[in-house]
Amino acid sequence: MKPEREKLKAVLIEHHKESRASAGSRTLAKQLQAKGHRVGRHMARSLMREAGVASHQWRRHKYKSSGVEALVAPHVLKREFDVRAMNQVWCGDVTYIKVGKRWMYFAAVLDLFARRIVGWAFSMISDATLTCEALRMAVQLRGSPKEVLFHSDQGCQYTSHKFRNEMRKHGLLQSMSRKGECWDNAPMERFFGSLKSEWVPEDGYSSEHEARVDVQRYVMRYNNVRLHSYNGYRSPVAMEKLAA
Repeated sequence: MKPEREKLKAVLIEHHKESRASAGSRTLAKQLQAKGHRVGRHMARSLMREAGVASHQWRRHKYKSSGVEALVAPHVLKREFDVRAMNQVWCGDVTYIKVGKRWMYFAAVLDLFARRIVGWAFSMISDATLTCEALRMAVQLRGSPKEVLFHSDQGCQYTSHKFRNEMRKHGLLQSMSRKGECWDNAPMERFFGSLKSEWVPEDGYSSEHEARVDVQRYVMRYNNVRLHSYNGYRSPVAMEKLAA
């Protein structure tokens, strides 16, 4: 085998390891191309076969919202997920992660422009305090923009008076998915799906600290390293820099 191909295979294996074995031939080809290598999906698949590696993704889990509905906002977003600038539309949601024999809840806020995660929070209790904390982080990180449309499902964490007051405090507008229509918030569904299938161990974590550190590591990777097809196979941070 040619030395050049062996070197290329070594780079591919490294990217595959960094993805925790979740990256497939398409993603690996795009990553190698970003490094200046002339590699198509067919060659990436061939190199994966030679290296004895394959894409492996865990079974997806879904968080089910529960609780009493209070303040339901109209479905303003209407699945218009393509936006022209940063801080026009943010999406939020909550998922659960297994920690020992319990569940830890993870709330995230995503800017639709480049699919960047701009706020997040963790708690062993899924309530409005959790979602307010994630929202405050997003507001601080993004420089307190006004009149951002914030979209979520009708989970009790978002329909609460506490969360509505937090929205008003920061001058944000609110939109909610229709009841039972999870794809009204598809970008968040996809982000959590990627987190669960690519990163979180199938058996969960042994401690809350371990879970927090590892999930935040994924957020950093997702924002700065992971190539997103929506961004023309650029990371969210790279896409925002390109648009700045």
